[in-house]
Amino acid sequence: MTPVRFSLMAALRDDAEMDFPTLREVLEAGDSVLSKAITYLEKLGYVKTKKGFVGKRPRTWVASTRLGRKAFQQHLAALRAIAEGYPEP
Repeated sequence: MTPVRFSLMAALRDDAEMDFPTLREVLEAGDSVLSKAITYLEKLGYVKTKKGFVGKRPRTWVASTRLGRKAFQQHLAALRAIAEGYPEP
């Protein structure tokens, strides 16, 4: 998992939903990099997007899916096992 995708999934934990500008600010990522990460994770079924408007301005909101949260937790467990020096169960 790339650092941006990892950070994106971490930001969307606990069923949080964020709009694109907020994610861009939180992750300190450029529009293109963030957009590509969202598209990739959406194709895997890890995030879902919702498009709408705030006033007359288009806005995209992103939220993690149950599948995405489960995959992220598994990834975290694997990283913890590596960091602790223990084999995965």
